[in-house]
Amino acid sequence: FFFPTAPPVDPFAKIRVDDCGKTKGCFRYGKPGCNAETCDYFLSYRRIGADVEFELSADTDGWVAVGFSSDKKMGGDDVMACVHDDNGRVRIQHFYNVGQWAKEIQRNPARDEEGVFENNRVTCRFKRPVYVPREETIVDLHLSWYYLFAWGPAIQGSITRHDIDSPPVSERVVSIYKYEDIFMPSAAYQTFSSPFCLLLIVALTFYLLMGTP
Repeated sequence: FFFPTAPPVDPFAKIRVDDCGKTKGCFRYGKPGCNAETCDYFLSYRRIGADVEFELSADTDGWVAVGFSSDKKMGGDDVMACVHDDNGRVRIQHFYNVGQWAKEIQRNPARDEEGVFENNRVTCRFKRPVYVPREETIVDLHLSWYYLFAWGPAIQGSITRHDIDSPPVSERVVSIYKYEDIFMPSAAYQTFSSPFCLLLIVALTFYLLMGTP
């Protein structure tokens, strides 16, 4: 008997960062100078005709996601997540945040999906239409939105709470027509110039001074 061999599966093309800010927009969160394989979280977007292609990668064995929000808070957001399931596949799912809870939406605008789990990272690439008519859970990407960045563990292919208490958010609304390369230092690399750190130092100093007899 002759058994036809399965067609070869194209290997996942590595995410390039040298075109960040030129032919695609990128967000990197983590160590200064990190790339798509070393950042805690990485996202890129670029327009291809009537679609936007997204690339996501995060240091997790569970899931990595991007949310499109009208404010910087969770709730009422359109979320695309790449989820690593128990069979080792990475699937692209669509969610809608109801408060702090992500509800999976069966209507999924993603296509040309590909994903891979290796080196303890979930990485994926997919396209979705810039414009989707009349759909509450799928935002119009012609408009600018805050991007919410999140990642975390999965249990049997279902996403569970994200890894950090307040996941990073884009500082400004993001336009798919503007390609920037934005770096956001993770907590470990944030300097003492952040207002919270200054407040902490002031509070500690005050506490220590008050503590002296």
